[in-house]
Amino acid sequence: MPDRGGLVDEIRACRLCANRFAATATAHAPRPVAWFRPGARLLIAGQAPGLRVHNSGKPFDDPSGARLRDWLGLSAAAFYDRARVAIVPMAFCFPGYDAKGADLPPPPICGRTWHTRVMAHLRAVRLTVLVGGHAHRHHLGTREGVTETVRRWRDHGPGIFALPHPSWRNSGWLKKNPWFDAEVLPALRAEVRQVMDGEDDPD
Repeated sequence: MPDRGGLVDEIRACRLCANRFAATATAHAPRPVAWFRPGARLLIAGQAPGLRVHNSGKPFDDPSGARLRDWLGLSAAAFYDRARVAIVPMAFCFPGYDAKGADLPPPPICGRTWHTRVMAHLRAVRLTVLVGGHAHRHHLGTREGVTETVRRWRDHGPGIFALPHPSWRNSGWLKKNPWFDAEVLPALRAEVRQVMDGEDDPD
């Protein structure tokens, strides 16, 4: 399905944060990574691109993406099929690093500028996967920690799964919380299979 209205092109042309990014330790220019089409049935709501994604222009093009695809039970080809999967982070650009080399948070102006329009664009979404605390807080309105939000995965309503970020930094969390692998991932993969294998809605 084509991207009617050119919203993806509008986002890719955005330079609202040029001065903000120039002032970071990485001193980089904006490069919005917009990856969605109106007919997508699965929404991956993440945090923000990392440096590798900034360089490649492809979302989750890093070890975190490999882990996320394993969690979802999706091949790379299926994951990057924009006809079925929309990848919409809290900020479309790499926010940069601070002076200590830590990731900066997604700039709120990105969500305020684009998210209402993007969500209105994605009317066919049947399953939303929230990746990381920033996405949890925005989409669920929760202020509790990631562990408790993920632990209450059954309470978030039909068609929503809250996941930790698949970063290698969370490998210790995964070892401490074996219920995630034993309980959440089988249910998540079953939902993903059902949504991905379903028939397209009529245009």
